[in-house]
Amino acid sequence: MRRKVLVIGAGLGGLAAAISLAQEGYAVTIFEKNAHLGGKLNLHREGGYTFDLGPSILTLPYVFARLFERSGKKLEDFIALRALRPHWRNFFEDGTVLDLYPEPERMAEEARKVGEDPRRVQQFLAYSARLFDLINAGYFEQGLDTSGEFGKFYGLWKFPQFDLFRTMHGGVKRYLRTRYMRDAFDYFIKYVGSSAYRAPAFMNSLATIQFRYDLWYVDGGLYKIAGALQALLEELGVQVFLNSEVTAISKEASRVTGITVGGRFHAADIVVSNMEVIPAYENLLAEDEKFLQDLSRFEPSCSGLVLDLGLDIQYPQLAHHNFFFSNNQREHFDAVFRQHRLPPDPTIYLVAASRTDPTVAPPGCDCLKILPHIPYIDDAHPLTHDDYMAFKECVLVKLERMGLRDLRKHVVVEHCLTPPDIRQMYYSNKGSIYGVVADRFKNLAFKAPKQSTRYPNLFFVGGSVNPGGGMPMVVLCGINVARKVVAWDQP
Repeated sequence: MRRKVLVIGAGLGGLAAAISLAQEGYAVTIFEKNAHLGGKLNLHREGGYTFDLGPSILTLPYVFARLFERSGKKLEDFIALRALRPHWRNFFEDGTVLDLYPEPERMAEEARKVGEDPRRVQQFLAYSARLFDLINAGYFEQGLDTSGEFGKFYGLWKFPQFDLFRTMHGGVKRYLRTRYMRDAFDYFIKYVGSSAYRAPAFMNSLATIQFRYDLWYVDGGLYKIAGALQALLEELGVQVFLNSEVTAISKEASRVTGITVGGRFHAADIVVSNMEVIPAYENLLAEDEKFLQDLSRFEPSCSGLVLDLGLDIQYPQLAHHNFFFSNNQREHFDAVFRQHRLPPDPTIYLVAASRTDPTVAPPGCDCLKILPHIPYIDDAHPLTHDDYMAFKECVLVKLERMGLRDLRKHVVVEHCLTPPDIRQMYYSNKGSIYGVVADRFKNLAFKAPKQSTRYPNLFFVGGSVNPGGGMPMVVLCGINVARKVVAWDQP
């Protein structure tokens, strides 16, 4: 009889683990509390506008392709990918506009435009590439989790190559001289919802993920990825139950025995949780306070205010992906990640998908997703809904000041998610968007291990475990979790 695996949650990590385990011959069933697959990869349609509520940047499509290749299929048979140019556009308060391109000649032109020596940009990207190749070989591809695994794979002599004594910003400023380039490359930390002034320098590997492997859009919106994975699940015979909230994980001694859904117990040989590590231990397993305290170094990443706007006009100065920078980005990072307060002058990420895909908005209209990073929920001193709405006005005023003239007058559709909404929808830890924060001083950017330290037949996937947040990382995590399950179950 095939071993039975139950997966809690249909986020991308859970889906990747379910697919990979089914390909290994396990009998897999997924239970998802919401009415859709994909977790934070979510969709909102209203008034002729289509918004990607969650992830809106696709990188490393080869990671997704692996799931299909193992079933003899091709990713491009399910979704259509399009490389974006520029990768993104950066707006600064003094009117400077800087585009990022993967082509060295075009990037050199942009560097000269802001007074940066193009050779310094290439030197930084070479540094980034060395870090990526180092990290990718073990941490990503081998799914390393523990210090023992790292020591065995890398050996002590390789550790200095990780640039461990600098922060991410320290690595950036070592090569780049202008405020514009420093701010732009510091903000690659957006992929993991952390601060460039606290993340370790090896997070500068993030730039190579984009510059070497490009930045992509899925025609029709990124939610099409969830549909492609659903088709693969169906072909593999994986059962999926939506609107089915898991309320408990049962345990006996040192093993978990199954889950409870709607008052009914479902037995399992192995459980894979796509719920984040701390909420799962706290709410599903009811672990003791001492055990939970030991997990405190896995602090949540930031949250965000997710504001979707359907406009009755277009702003031609926008690219597909845009960043409107704080006038003092260090103060922005400090407010969000150290003081845990709403930043008075936030750096704002803005997606205008209608620039690439006219199907997401009516003709002549813009479809904007606006996402400033803000602190996760402090339950001891929670912000009110009015606080978040006042911050929303601050964001809109800033965008109008920086060129989106009369923005608020042209809004015909508005949809907004605050951190409490995000926590309620996804049960993320304190409303975190990206799982665990990457902090050199708290956890050296490492997350919780993928296999439970207390219950060996319980495994975790998603942004709260290694290698962390971001679509390709959680998919890679799901693939690596399946390998860990097989290695543990069939030694």
